[in-house]
Amino acid sequence: MRPANAIWVVLPTYDERENLGSIVPAILAELPEATLLVVDDASPDGTGELADAMAAADPRVRVLHRAGKEGLARAYADGFAAALAGGAGVVVQMDADWSHHPRYLRSLVEAIGGGADLVLGSRYVRGGGTRNWPLRRRLVSRGGNLYAQLVLWLSYRDLTGGFKAWRAGLLRQVEPSSVRISGYVFQVELTHRAHLAGARIREMPILFEERRAGVSKMSGGIFVEAARQVLRLRLATFRWKRRGRLRVD
Repeated sequence: MRPANAIWVVLPTYDERENLGSIVPAILAELPEATLLVVDDASPDGTGELADAMAAADPRVRVLHRAGKEGLARAYADGFAAALAGGAGVVVQMDADWSHHPRYLRSLVEAIGGGADLVLGSRYVRGGGTRNWPLRRRLVSRGGNLYAQLVLWLSYRDLTGGFKAWRAGLLRQVEPSSVRISGYVFQVELTHRAHLAGARIREMPILFEERRAGVSKMSGGIFVEAARQVLRLRLATFRWKRRGRLRVD
């Protein structure tokens, strides 16, 4: 890609040392022209130190150290800001635990090149799916996505997923740093804002796989809080519609 369309991959980490050593080279093998930004929240297991060593060995790897664990939403917001300040034209977001497989990266980026403003890696379109999930987790995830679709009047089937590619202009317009919620609703709100902006949004199938190593960050109260926050987003829709500056370049 031309420098004006530089690709950045934003990879938040917290206690992902077991996965970082394999996921970083896999990402760069799929997108050798990309800049990979690891956003580490002072992981006690040494993830940040390993990321620094990898950055010293490969100029395509950069590390943003944050003072402590503030949640995935704030890590993404800070990572997005750093990528945009660094000249990104396309920004990909993904998890570091191998649940988002690097084999899909090229397709996500090429869809942006093909005219999309936002590409959602989707578990719930034809060809997508999940692997090694218990029935309860599958039901909760599908139910949560359906609930968000109905409340927000959106047609996209995977609103809670975090494997996405953004055109830089749209990412600036949706203002990730202004989102005050965390967890999965951060992902819902950004896609909701993109929809209100008139963005060209495309879903592409992915197979979501359970993490290879480490411990899941999911907590029991996430989905109750998510339901409440989705209702708040419905009420906020009219405020965003009144802000006429939300237009895709």
